[in-house]
Amino acid sequence: MSLEPVGYIDLPPHVRDGGFDHAAVHRASGRLFVAHTANDAVDIIDIRGNRFLKSVPGLREVAGVLISDERDLVFTSNRGEDVVGIFPQGREEELVKVSVGVRPNGLAFEPVRGVLLAANVGDPARPESHTITIVDATKKAAVASARVPGRTRWALFDASTSRFYVNIRDPALVVAIEAGDPTRLAASFPIPAAGPHGLALDSLRRRLYCACDDGTLVVLGLPDGAPQTMRRLSGPPDVVLFDPASDRLYVAVGDPGVIDVFDAADFERLESYPTEKGAHTIAFDPETSRIFAFLPATHRAAAFVDEG
Repeated sequence: MSLEPVGYIDLPPHVRDGGFDHAAVHRASGRLFVAHTANDAVDIIDIRGNRFLKSVPGLREVAGVLISDERDLVFTSNRGEDVVGIFPQGREEELVKVSVGVRPNGLAFEPVRGVLLAANVGDPARPESHTITIVDATKKAAVASARVPGRTRWALFDASTSRFYVNIRDPALVVAIEAGDPTRLAASFPIPAAGPHGLALDSLRRRLYCACDDGTLVVLGLPDGAPQTMRRLSGPPDVVLFDPASDRLYVAVGDPGVIDVFDAADFERLESYPTEKGAHTIAFDPETSRIFAFLPATHRAAAFVDEG
């Protein structure tokens, strides 16, 4: 076995259906922020003290959470109100909401320019609503937008090329957007699997790891986006995380409820560790090398270490 459980942290009960969504760690404070979609809130966890601290309410259908350690900022995507939230870490009362596109979801941040990309899911009946919005985090205002070919999913920023990458569900693509010219698509990479969902970056090897709804993990080479290899997952995935220190890849699969663990050197699947049915989102703390899975049925966070 690779993953070993080291404890649980109880979180507030769900107000309605919806469970949890994306999560991120603020390294300096040791705080973990998770979208508690069922409660229209972000839950804040002290992962050094292994305890729930508080919730930030009033974030309708919050889906995405992203941290900028460089700027000590927390970002949220609130699908139910077509806005992103921005507040300084530790000063939630300074929350500002900025209007973006229709149903924002994935988030990515370029810390030098201080610009946030919001990947907007859009409305299936309105193809023109599938967009990305660029927000200036200092001005707290939307400054640019671009149409994309379909419904967006996960997004990330690659500092070495100053590019954003965004998954598109259908057609199955990863699109590239230059941070310095975000009003157009710089490149599109076809994905040989259905429903690109989770996305992670291996900066050293210049790879993207794309986890797809049909249960396929696709490895893309950069900069050309050519598929290098594919592996089967335990089921439809969501979040995929890469830890360069251990050279491990972690993929959250909500059904049946496992974390698939891969060796990134040869893509051998090392194990599929059971979590809980519906647990489709995970977070990683690089300071303690702990993985956190969010368990919707029991409304708690499970902590693991990778014993290798």
